[in-house]
Amino acid sequence: MALFGKPKYTIVRLKKREIPDGLWTKCEECSETLYNKTLEENFKVCPKCSYHFSLTANERINLLFDKDTFNEFDKDMVSVDPLDFKGPKTYKDKLKQDQEATGLKDAVISGEGKINARQAVVAVTDSRFIMGSMGSVVGEKITRAIEFATKNKLPMIIVSGSGGGARMYEGLFSLMQMAKTCAALSYHHKANLPYISILTNPTMAGIMASFAGVGDIIMAEPNALIGFTGPRVIEQTIRQKLPVGFQRSEFLLDHGLIDMIVHRKNMKVTLSQLLDYFA
Repeated sequence: MALFGKPKYTIVRLKKREIPDGLWTKCEECSETLYNKTLEENFKVCPKCSYHFSLTANERINLLFDKDTFNEFDKDMVSVDPLDFKGPKTYKDKLKQDQEATGLKDAVISGEGKINARQAVVAVTDSRFIMGSMGSVVGEKITRAIEFATKNKLPMIIVSGSGGGARMYEGLFSLMQMAKTCAALSYHHKANLPYISILTNPTMAGIMASFAGVGDIIMAEPNALIGFTGPRVIEQTIRQKLPVGFQRSEFLLDHGLIDMIVHRKNMKVTLSQLLDYFA
């Protein structure tokens, strides 16, 4: 009898809901899982611990400059391989790889624009391109931007984020850029024009030992690693334990190397106030 027979079941297989990749990011400081849209709306700063994620050069420019006012300089300048450098990967291969990965020609973007209606010249290094290191093109673009600012009597702003310092692939050619950029800044200073240096995580080695360290005002983002040689190398050299927070923004502010620490969301307002003051 059908009434008392074995019941019949229909098996329905539900399709597993697919979650697209790239929606979440794990905070490197507190390990909080962050929704990317929320993170971007918060200037790429962790809302839980205030960890400042790295920004690309273009993101930094969009953050600081008024919309549609930025005009880029020397956008087609590219590095050559003066030493015909060879290793596990050649310099030419490394350049090509990072150009494709970042959409940049080299590790800096320079140009002029307006910050709350104040005209300024800027150069921003990008840590994604060979660690933001300074080779001939980076040094030349920064120097040309400084010379443009001097000629047109404009303030100069450089945002540094380099863990690579001088670029080893170019040998002495890269080291020469340290002196060249500082010489251009010296003429800019003699013209009584302001130079504001902004240090982000990390700012190290030849970058810190040249243009990043000679600003009329030196500001930094919170908890940025700033120095010449990394703390681990220093500990191994002097065979001593370094203080807590050594080479971080807060430590360096306490010891007089930098002038102020500015949260990313306040950076544009602070810059425009400084530009008004210098004007």
